[in-house]
Amino acid sequence: MNRIDLSRRPFSLDHTLSCGQVFRWERQGAWWQGIVGNDLIRVRQEGDILMYESGNEETIRSYFQLDLDLDRILQSIDRDPVIHGAIGHCRGLRIVRQDPWECLASYICATYANIPGIIKKIQLLCESFGEPFDTEYGTCYRFPSAEAIASSDLCDIRDCRLGYRSEYLCETARRITDDPAWAGRIAALSCGEARTELMAFRGVGPKVADCVLLFAFARYEVFPVDVWISRIMHGCYGLPIPSAYQRIAAEGRAIFGDYAGYAQEYLFCDRQRLVPGRS
Repeated sequence: MNRIDLSRRPFSLDHTLSCGQVFRWERQGAWWQGIVGNDLIRVRQEGDILMYESGNEETIRSYFQLDLDLDRILQSIDRDPVIHGAIGHCRGLRIVRQDPWECLASYICATYANIPGIIKKIQLLCESFGEPFDTEYGTCYRFPSAEAIASSDLCDIRDCRLGYRSEYLCETARRITDDPAWAGRIAALSCGEARTELMAFRGVGPKVADCVLLFAFARYEVFPVDVWISRIMHGCYGLPIPSAYQRIAAEGRAIFGDYAGYAQEYLFCDRQRLVPGRS
């Protein structure tokens, strides 16, 4: 059994993997199992020890951003009683570092769908177009490459329950296949320029662009807004409903500063307490 000592590093595996930022992790008893890049990862946490049966320490540290100074980030965003409570309830949640193509494709698939529906769509996509590989835990599927999606028949993509999103995904995959340096180019841009570049992909609006910036490019200053964040910003911070996406996002950035994206994740994680009686 391989072990990573988490002492002096606040980390909650459960909060991190159950807060809706990723869609390919499954809980199996005390273990979490997911595919990161080309590898199957199986991890579980016991206090300050993170144990893993599959995968390697370098990949796990990088993916979960274990060397990021989370205490400093949480001190930075702890600016009012609302976020203070969310930090207390969800402490240890970390934003994972996702592959840019997988993140972009996943969030295109995720538009106007709930989390269980998103998980099912992406599972079907991976089983239909991803590369299979055998493990001691069974057959697993890597996330399909842009090339695999670009060369597939649109009707076959639709069979993954993607509906109108199928065309968006196929067109984006073709553009990325023709532009292999796209992620590096976006990473070098300012946040505003990167958002504009991402929104040039069909099917990518402000929310998807901000999610990709946060989860794949570590642009922690962005503040993605979904229906839950909109409710929280209305009920806890006094923003009127309805408010435009950009107004809510700008208010989040103004309140929480350089790590507004972390504040967003903690508010979302604590959503059932902050907005009781909603589902």
